[in-house]
Amino acid sequence: MQDSIRKILVPVSGTSADEEAVKVACGLLDNDRKAAVIILYVLHVDRSLPLDADLPAASVRGEEVLTRMEEIGRRHRRRTEGAILQARDFGPAIVSEALERGADIIVIGTPREQRYGAPIFGETALYILRHSPTRVIVNREGSDANGRNA
Repeated sequence: MQDSIRKILVPVSGTSADEEAVKVACGLLDNDRKAAVIILYVLHVDRSLPLDADLPAASVRGEEVLTRMEEIGRRHRRRTEGAILQARDFGPAIVSEALERGADIIVIGTPREQRYGAPIFGETALYILRHSPTRVIVNREGSDANGRNA
């Protein structure tokens, strides 16, 4: 499985689960110089605004998050590519970006929330799981790369 992994898309949003998701993605890549972790920050654009609206505060936050996540990739000696995308809906934007970039895997970081002993997935994670054109790895916050509680 690992030999064919060239691009991993990791959507991030500035939560504490992002760092672990990037680490998991870095661990899935071998040392191929062309392999990359693509870190994607999606800016939500309200329907009352044009899709290309100027969102300076959100853009600054996105750049800050990408800078932190790209540093994690560098510490793991992996090539990273950061991208900011403006969209109305997170899930469709992430799936579309995975298709456009030819991602082999999407790694999603989720908080460790549970209800009645079962993990809770947000709307975006559920959309990606249902519509992804590729494999999806969901890393719950507090789990190691093998899915065990850290």
